[in-house]
Amino acid sequence: MSSFAPLQRLVLTVAIIASFVTFLDGTVVTVALPAISSELGGGITTQQWTVDAYLITLSALILLAGSLSDAYGRVLIMRIGLIAFGISSVAVAASVDPLMLVVSRAAQGAAGALLVPSSLALITATMRGKLQARAIGVWTAFTTGAMVVGPLMGGLFVDLLSWRLVFLINVVPIAVTLVLLGRLHLPEHPRGARVDWLSGALCAVGLGAVVFALIEQPSLGWDSPAIWMPAVGGAALFGWFLLRQQRSDAPMMPLSLFRVRNFGWGNLATLFVYAALALNGFVVSVYLQQGAGLTATAAGLASLPITLLMIVLSSRVGTWAGRLGPRLFMTVGPLTMAAGALLLLSVTEQFSYWWQVLPAMLLLGVGLSLTVAPLTSAILGAIDAEHSGIASAVNNAISRVAGLIVVAMLSTIVGGALDLDGFHSAALVTAALFALGGVVSWIGIRRSPADAADVAHTTTADH
Repeated sequence: MSSFAPLQRLVLTVAIIASFVTFLDGTVVTVALPAISSELGGGITTQQWTVDAYLITLSALILLAGSLSDAYGRVLIMRIGLIAFGISSVAVAASVDPLMLVVSRAAQGAAGALLVPSSLALITATMRGKLQARAIGVWTAFTTGAMVVGPLMGGLFVDLLSWRLVFLINVVPIAVTLVLLGRLHLPEHPRGARVDWLSGALCAVGLGAVVFALIEQPSLGWDSPAIWMPAVGGAALFGWFLLRQQRSDAPMMPLSLFRVRNFGWGNLATLFVYAALALNGFVVSVYLQQGAGLTATAAGLASLPITLLMIVLSSRVGTWAGRLGPRLFMTVGPLTMAAGALLLLSVTEQFSYWWQVLPAMLLLGVGLSLTVAPLTSAILGAIDAEHSGIASAVNNAISRVAGLIVVAMLSTIVGGALDLDGFHSAALVTAALFALGGVVSWIGIRRSPADAADVAHTTTADH
């Protein structure tokens, strides 16, 4: 970080730590799912809800949080999010039954929604051009590394201490970030409190109802009113949300942003890539314990090569993408990850991590390093600073919705049981999603998003 000015280093540090806890808590729970369901009861349904309760509120409210960040100021929204995240983390750790855990995880996701868009908006508002691309590369190395190191941390706590304690340690980075925020003096230009609360509710309830139907469908069936009514009602509410965005003078998700080429195609690539990442992370963490018989720590260590490669390569890739453009990286990276996912088909009943899983992890690590920083830079670099908060919120919402839906569909993907056949089915779906991300990037991404300057004009023209 020596190439950044002191203020930029402080901004980047705050953005990294604030986002780190959000991404960490999104993944740390995956390797702890068997221990959580064993202690609190439930089974695969409780495991799905433990993951998706967090993702529902995070993905649905992150759009509202982007608007709040632009309306009230990034630093204020981040401070509120940090405090709320700390309180809800304590509630997760204190859960006594599945209901309390799921509700607390939903509260955590809501608080996390306030952190991610404000974090990225701090970077995009204070840095532009190649420096911004490098900053996003550094941010990506740490935050995406947090997504991958989460299973390792979860495994260590499950085996050596308790899964509950991993949520309590959030208090430390949150306290550090609050102190650093007090030293960060940036000019804020709130645009006024024109926030569409109804749209936020429509998005959250719509997504929640659809996810409920997807998770409970294997046990109740599509012909049950308890399934098809939430599915239809949730889809209708989400459709109403999109309609409001098209007609609103102050939309929570300006649909005109998607007319900016790199933003629109980049978010489509995000949908496929992050769906694949979520599916792969869930299935590998759970199967290695329940199917291959590894300890929670060993299952967490399985993904360590991805973390190490992300830390080593992401900042460099961010710099390269700033010089060469993002298209090549966003194509080669997902295709490399697709190859890594296909290597997981070599897993058999005679399990061997070194020959059956490690090669896949290495390819996934290289591909992820090539993908994430250029992807983030291409999407946010295409949007002007005035819309940076909502742009980062939309991108993060899409990535979380991708994970939300694919985890909700887990039983359908694996054929009802996460046995060896189900694991192989998930690997094939994962590879297909990664490949689609690479193809979409090659078709749609361009080196210089010349239309970025037209965002404000396009948004205004819609109204």
